[in-house]
Amino acid sequence: MHILVTGSSGTIGTRLMETLALRGIQATGVDWLPNKWKPDIQARTTIADLRHAETLDSLPADIDTIVHLAANARVYDLVEDPSKAHDNVTTTFNMLEFARARGIKKFLFASSREVYGNEQKVDVYTEDMVHVEHTESPYSASKLADEAFVQSYTRCYGVDHVIFRFSNVYGMYDDSNRVVPLFIRLAKANETLKVFGKDKCLDFTYIDDCVDGIIKAIEKFDTAKNDTYNLAFNQGTTILQVAEDVKRMLGSSSAIEIGNPRTGEVVRYTADITKARRKLGYDPKTSYGEGIAKSVEWYAANV
Repeated sequence: MHILVTGSSGTIGTRLMETLALRGIQATGVDWLPNKWKPDIQARTTIADLRHAETLDSLPADIDTIVHLAANARVYDLVEDPSKAHDNVTTTFNMLEFARARGIKKFLFASSREVYGNEQKVDVYTEDMVHVEHTESPYSASKLADEAFVQSYTRCYGVDHVIFRFSNVYGMYDDSNRVVPLFIRLAKANETLKVFGKDKCLDFTYIDDCVDGIIKAIEKFDTAKNDTYNLAFNQGTTILQVAEDVKRMLGSSSAIEIGNPRTGEVVRYTADITKARRKLGYDPKTSYGEGIAKSVEWYAANV
């Protein structure tokens, strides 16, 4: 087995590459940025802009599995600049064409809980509850389009797939403006934590549980293939709770400011992970409380 991980310098990509290496599984990374966290992963990473198909010519010839994580993944960033959503679709199309041209039959794709939207007025979402008319943002539109492309390449060209819908993956290897590292950074500096929506409640997934789900799907690909799976913890936590917990754990004097929900963002989501448990053997181990404590500890030591 030789796995190609796109977005290998990102949060999930770094931890996935690290974990595959620990398990003795060969993996090559590709990203448009160097890996700032792990020199050994950087040594196995090709720097390439996946928006340009010709850059893929430098990748190894013996790839048999693709885990496509690379994306512009900050929802509100794509509201402000929708061209980044177009980049997501172009990148996924190019990777599917790469798979088709090279005869690669295993394609695992990272989608998002954002595809569920806000209109269904339920707390817990199963994988069949996606409707295009509930698209909230250019980001969710790009992920819906990507999912459609992945499905079409299975039907037309025999590129088998697994689609994951991730939700608020956190824990390490992330110094971006995602809510957990942002709140930790601001709380350490005693700066204001801004919560966009007092009741906004999402399903937070510790990084090791997410990576374990991906690897289980790789290992069980023949029985898991051509299906879609929620990978999360199956527990909702408000963003306000995250702010309060981070502030408390760091002994911070930060103020917490409550604002309105931002345009384009899902405001309530908990994943039904029944299918992932049944077909992948997915079994998330790290509760929100334990995960936040681990995250605060990791960032204190590493960032």
